[in-house]
Amino acid sequence: MDNQIINKKVHVQDLGTKDYKESWEYQEAIFKTIVNTKIKNRREGSNLETENHFLFVEHPHVYTLGKSGSFDNLLLNEEQLVAKGATFYKINRGGDITYHGPGQIVGYPILDLENFFTDIHKYLRLLEESIILTLAEYGLESGRSDGETGVWLGVGTPFARKICALGVRASRWVTMHGFALNVNADLGYFDNIIPCGIRGKAVTSMHAELGKEIPVEEVKSKILKHFSVLFEAELTF
Repeated sequence: MDNQIINKKVHVQDLGTKDYKESWEYQEAIFKTIVNTKIKNRREGSNLETENHFLFVEHPHVYTLGKSGSFDNLLLNEEQLVAKGATFYKINRGGDITYHGPGQIVGYPILDLENFFTDIHKYLRLLEESIILTLAEYGLESGRSDGETGVWLGVGTPFARKICALGVRASRWVTMHGFALNVNADLGYFDNIIPCGIRGKAVTSMHAELGKEIPVEEVKSKILKHFSVLFEAELTF
């Protein structure tokens, strides 16, 4: 980052409900633009700012499998997927299989970490922390489970359950993909997979834990509040 100007502005966009493949292609386009700016800076000695983005989206029912994941963790065949109104994609993030669907907040931070810090583990931990702090505002005590990414309730008990999945990709310190927080999601769709490849662990949602519908926009604003503090970022809309 020799000639790079530090830019801590993060442009926030809410894509609403959007097909997974369309969202993935949109992420890839932003990701490539940032990477290409970094390459140009290094090759030409220029000092162009790199952008940072944070996308919110809600996907129609879809299962995605990370690059290190196993197809065996999807418990449906093609016909059954169609019957469930769901799609399936093998993608280029870390992690195993997960589900996205209505009532779930999906967040895709596409950041040049050289604007913040160059530590991918710190990045994952801060993303988790932004969710942990958000859940605390609703009286839900959550935390991390050793060796397993994401945010969990009841850690260290027989009733451990995952409420937020994490899976990211990073190249040249630029991130993509992100987290999926179950707010009012239909948890029945998780029965069709071995979530994150982990057997015997339950999945939960804010709705299931609190017994009521949770305003999604309110949760998004709380996530952004904590994200901006943890990353010392200036959000733009």
